[in-house]
Amino acid sequence: MAERNAPDDGSRYRRVVLKLSGESFTHAGERGISMDEVVTIAQQVFKAAQSGVQLAIVIGGGNILRGAQFTAGTSSIQEATAHYMGMLATVINGLALQDALESLGCETRLLTAIRMDGVAEPYIRRRARRHLEKGRIVILAAGTGSPFVTTDTAAAQRTLELEADILLKGTRVDGVYSDDPEKNPHALLYSELSYNAVREQNLRVMDPTAIAQCMEHDMPILVFNFKKEGNIERAVNGARIGTLISSQVAITK
Repeated sequence: MAERNAPDDGSRYRRVVLKLSGESFTHAGERGISMDEVVTIAQQVFKAAQSGVQLAIVIGGGNILRGAQFTAGTSSIQEATAHYMGMLATVINGLALQDALESLGCETRLLTAIRMDGVAEPYIRRRARRHLEKGRIVILAAGTGSPFVTTDTAAAQRTLELEADILLKGTRVDGVYSDDPEKNPHALLYSELSYNAVREQNLRVMDPTAIAQCMEHDMPILVFNFKKEGNIERAVNGARIGTLISSQVAITK
């Protein structure tokens, strides 16, 4: 694997993967796609890409449909089918983000783990890397293409496959807290955490499989508030915002 650039001096990363949930694409508490939210994300991504970083984006689909909503109780939809439905929702988000980025003049490619040649390219690792090397923003949809795998795990896997320097996890809060900051005003924000601390405290950062993958391969994760103007650009440029999760740190509040 190529040597990673871990910028402690504010220098930008060479290549990053940004994970955005489906809820990023709509207003809080709503469903569907809000194009003003999508355009706001696109504007931030555009500014970040201008720094020269190679940027891939893995997106969720929870704003449209979550496979889990069909797997409880008396649903007649099989669990695997429900997960495939959720993967298709991420492609809808990918198309929206692609058009928003291209309206700003960004050259993009939408790659999907499930083949649908009429709307996107198939995900092939070498092809994705080549697009990144050419300066294109790569949008990765349909998770891993397999059921029973979250888009968090897909983001961790793509980060490793593409030999990125870091996995950036965009959220609506400032980082990882000791408790839900929207319910507990006394929750403490961590500036740094180890993988083990995340697992031992059962902190809801990403799903356990994603954390385990990053831990096994020593891939750092930065959890930050993408809603704050300029934060995506700051994150790709190595600014110390949010919460850094890695093997090199202890708990820091």
